[in-house]
Amino acid sequence: MSVNLLDFNISVGRRKPRTIPGMPNQSTCPFCDVKGLTGILATEGSMILLKNKYNVMVPSDQLVLIETDECDSDIPDYTHDHMHRLMRFALRHWLTMTNSGDYKAVVLFKNFGPLSGGTIRHPHMQIVGFPEIRPELMYDPKEFDGISVSTKNGVEVNIATQPHVGFTEININLLPEAYSDKVSFAEGTEQSPAPLPLTPAIHTMADYIQGSVAFLKEIHQRESFSYNIFFYIYRGRVHVRLMPRYPTSPLFIGYNIHLSPTNREQTAAALREKLLSY
Repeated sequence: MSVNLLDFNISVGRRKPRTIPGMPNQSTCPFCDVKGLTGILATEGSMILLKNKYNVMVPSDQLVLIETDECDSDIPDYTHDHMHRLMRFALRHWLTMTNSGDYKAVVLFKNFGPLSGGTIRHPHMQIVGFPEIRPELMYDPKEFDGISVSTKNGVEVNIATQPHVGFTEININLLPEAYSDKVSFAEGTEQSPAPLPLTPAIHTMADYIQGSVAFLKEIHQRESFSYNIFFYIYRGRVHVRLMPRYPTSPLFIGYNIHLSPTNREQTAAALREKLLSY
């Protein structure tokens, strides 16, 4: 079975700061010390894009996108305007890097919570360019399919019927109408070219992400709640997956067996109701 395999620099990883509550060896938040930040590439209001000081994956180029100057906030706390600006800022820089031709794959993702794989509490995303990764091995397109929840401005939300790991995974898929009429999409699974979606689609995607995160946090009411947001490009179009994180099933870890919840229809109905206010 073909896999993407990278080296992880342990000596660099051991130096990474830790600010998520409950983690050992707590550090002060490096993202709150704006004057001390280095390698800044772009700013917009309180959002900052900079080079990651702890480039642990080899070979790769890792960037950090600081979402806000409010250290203890999260996506549901943002105003709609800030969430819209954040998505425009993130997509613009991600797709610019994707279309540069310098990488075989560029990923955009967010970690939140102690089970998400992150180490810093301050809201942030990461953009990582991989010169040697094969994008067709990063996902199965069937994972973007699911029970329809809502569609608006060329953006569809669904509950995955073939989740990547298991249980409730939410997909937010940009459809062809989310782009200019002049855009033509690749027939294969190449990650580029990847045009920037129309502004109404970006704003709708932002609203759906914000509402979906709020929904997940409401149904998993516990301090340790964790989630990831993953952004993908398939046939030139953006797809987003929201994945609540638990201790991962041993069936998936050991045998690659995915688990699909039996309450998908009920979850879709509840999420549909939640998104009416976004």
